[in-house]
Amino acid sequence: MNRMMKTGELWEATFIEKQTMWGFEPAESAIAARDFFVKEGIRDVLIPGIGYGRNAGVFLDAGMEVTGIEISKTAIELARSQSRLDIRIHNGSVTDMPFDDRRYGGIFSHALIHLLNRNERRKFVADCHRQLRPDGAMFFSFISRRDPTYGRGRELSRDRFEMPSGACLFFYDRAAIVREFGRYGLTDFFDIDEPVRFMPGHLPMRFIAVKCRKV
Repeated sequence: MNRMMKTGELWEATFIEKQTMWGFEPAESAIAARDFFVKEGIRDVLIPGIGYGRNAGVFLDAGMEVTGIEISKTAIELARSQSRLDIRIHNGSVTDMPFDDRRYGGIFSHALIHLLNRNERRKFVADCHRQLRPDGAMFFSFISRRDPTYGRGRELSRDRFEMPSGACLFFYDRAAIVREFGRYGLTDFFDIDEPVRFMPGHLPMRFIAVKCRKV
């Protein structure tokens, strides 16, 4: 019994470590989005794909109300226990949005949309836009064609590849940004690098950040 308990505890610890491998420091994209939302006077934020909550703190610390969406119940539990987030988190896939009829001042999405296929990406952006108030703003960040992993793995379609890990990634460039965000109040986009802190010495991941305003 003791051996079984120790094995179970080891498995749980390993699983939690894998789930939280990005640490609890916020992504550079989250910091940039926080600054953008503060400048725009935004007070409430929806975070689709909130995960275990590492990016929620910067918005909460800035006095914003945060609501999340997360498909993994384990990640939600980790958000409660590890990050101690006392916020509302809808349990479900972002492809099933919306989960409420609320309109938010800001929507922040990091490292999520590039995991979706073309139809899912289009629906996701449209759903996020619909959940914005008329004066709201969206901030998305996603992997760029500048990233060294571009072109690796099995090609599924143009700029979309199945990585050796099994993840399917769509790599964005300027044309894709204009095509997918242009009709939703696109105001700016810029390169942003995301350090891989759990792998010292690893090159940063090359991302692009996009800002949109609902007008």
